[in-house]
Order: sequence, then structure tokens, then C-alpha cells
Amino acid sequence: MKNKSPNKKNFLSKFFVKLVRKFGFELIDQAEMHIPTSDLNANENLSKGGIKSVTVPLGVTEITNKVESITIIIRSYTFGNTNTSQVMLDQSKKRIFDLPKIEYTLRTINSVIKSCALAKEYFKDLKINLVITDDQSTEENLLRIDKLLKSSNIDSKIINMKEGEFSDLISEIDTNGEKISKNMISNMTNFLKSIQIAENESSDLFYFLEDDYIHTKEAISEMIFTYEKMSSQLNRELFLCPADYPYLYSNIDNTKLFFGNMRHWRSVNETLLTFLTSKKMIIKYLDDLKEIGKKRHHPMELKLHQIYKKEYCLSPIPSLAMHATNVNTIYGIPPNFNWKKVWDENK
Repeated sequence: MKNKSPNKKNFLSKFFVKLVRKFGFELIDQAEMHIPTSDLNANENLSKGGIKSVTVPLGVTEITNKVESITIIIRSYTFGNTNTSQVMLDQSKKRIFDLPKIEYTLRTINSVIKSCALAKEYFKDLKINLVITDDQSTEENLLRIDKLLKSSNIDSKIINMKEGEFSDLISEIDTNGEKISKNMISNMTNFLKSIQIAENESSDLFYFLEDDYIHTKEAISEMIFTYEKMSSQLNRELFLCPADYPYLYSNIDNTKLFFGNMRHWRSVNETLLTFLTSKKMIIKYLDDLKEIGKKRHHPMELKLHQIYKKEYCLSPIPSLAMHATNVNTIYGIPPNFNWKKVWDENK
């Protein structure tokens, strides 16, 4: 009996792979867990931005809510070169690693730039705009930030906050009837500025970010993949938070569990003021978001938490970012996360 020639078998295999791909299916070699239609392994990222989300063995989710653009707004507070920095704005504590505040700002920006570069590999036509809204930084620190931005291929700009900007909108007395600190007013001013930018600029997604969140390389791409997938499955807009905060484990709250792209995500009822959402959601809840910057509530994010009672907010497990606060702060470094590695990678 004659055996089929290797060339003929190889031709038939390639033809079958092309045929399967044409009909939108994937083949998996169960022995090697290899996918010949994409030349990837089953544990790698199989999704195609704006087209489909692929999860083995759950199959394919067709994307109906494609993300074509994202604006990332980093609220910068470097306050010179002091080693003491604000952890929760109303307190003064040393941060993890005990370095000048500018170091955390630069590593945050650097981690976001690196994460955006990876996202561009998956989302070829994605428009990314990076905005730094800065308050009280020295000229030296601004030059360092600007140099870092110019070293990337991302469209970016620095917006310097004007002294007294939004002072006519911000109440200096909090909801408890007490006078709030200058640092808190600065924070509220900067938050109002970021909402103003989102209100007036066109983008599918807006990512509001404080300047002490060090991101993993896959953070931005995972958030976009997950936003596309979950908003398509749920047929609704939502919020995402990149951090798996320790304090979210201090209460036994009911939660819903989702699988994004390469992470599990769970529904949460609270976050800090770092979150991603769509332009549609910003317009829908514009007055509530502005209220966060106008009046000091307790907690400050109260209005945001009230929105989460009506809308989904999802947080990743494990975390995609480290909030670099004091090591003992429950609002800081995430559990089961290699925070030292991520910190060192973004020097």
C-alpha cells in the first residue's frame, strides 16, 4: 500500500485550515493545545480587537460595541520633591518605597505608555490620546514629564491648571460642615478639569487616572478587550476599575463574576477616582460626576458609588494596576500581586 506523500498531507492540512478560518472557526490541537488557524497556543490572547472575543472553551463573542478611540487623563500632583506625599489627601503619610512624589508620577506615565504600546499591537487603528492635567508641579518636574511623553509615539499634551480654576464652583465646606484642606481643593479642581475635558472632547472611552497607579503592560489592552466583550454581551455601557483594592475584601458583599479577555472580573460597588467608562456614560451622569468635584462628600467618591447601584462596575482579578500608597493602607497595593516587579519595570 502506498502512503500519502508528506507534501500532499501538508497541502490538505493548509487547505483545511484556510477553509475553517474562512467560516470563522478555530481548530485546536488537543495534544499540543496549539491553534493552527492563528498559530497561537490556547492560553494566549486569541481575541481580535473590534471583531471578536475568543475564550477557550467558551467560544466566540461577536463584538457589537467596537472601541475606536480612548482618551487617558492622568491627574498630576507632584508638589515639588518632598519625600512626604498625600496618601488619601486629608492625611500625610510616606508612600511605599519612600521616594519623592514625582517618581510615582513618572512611573505611572511610563507604565501607561508601555501599556498603550501593547494595546496598539492588538488594536491597529485605535486612536489613543494621553492628557496630563497638572497642578502645582515645578518647572523641573514638568520638563521631566514632557520629556517622557515626547519619548513615546502617543498623541499627548500637558494642561497646566490655572490658579483658582473652578473656585466659583467648589465649596470649601464639606458635607459635614467642616472646612476642607487645600490639597483636597486641588484634587477636586483637577477632577473637574478632567470631566470638563471628557465633556468637550470626542472619544469612545475615557480613562480617568490618578498619578500613583503603576500599570502592568497588559492593563490597557485587557481593559479595552473586556469593555468590548462585556458591553457587547450585556448590551449596555459600563465602568471598569483597573485595581483590585484590598478594602473590597473587608466586607462580604454579593458580586457577579465575569470573564473578560485574559482576566476574571467581578462586579464591585465602590472604587476610588480611577476608572474607565464611555462618553455615553459621562454624558448620562455628567451632573453627578461634576458634583464629586464641587462638594466634598464622605467618602469623596459617594456620587460614583451611587452610580454603581444602577450600572455595572467591574474590577479585575488579579489586578492590572498597583495603587502606590502607604503599605498599610487598605486602598493601596493589591493582594496576590507582584507589585515590586511592576514597580521596577517602570523605572
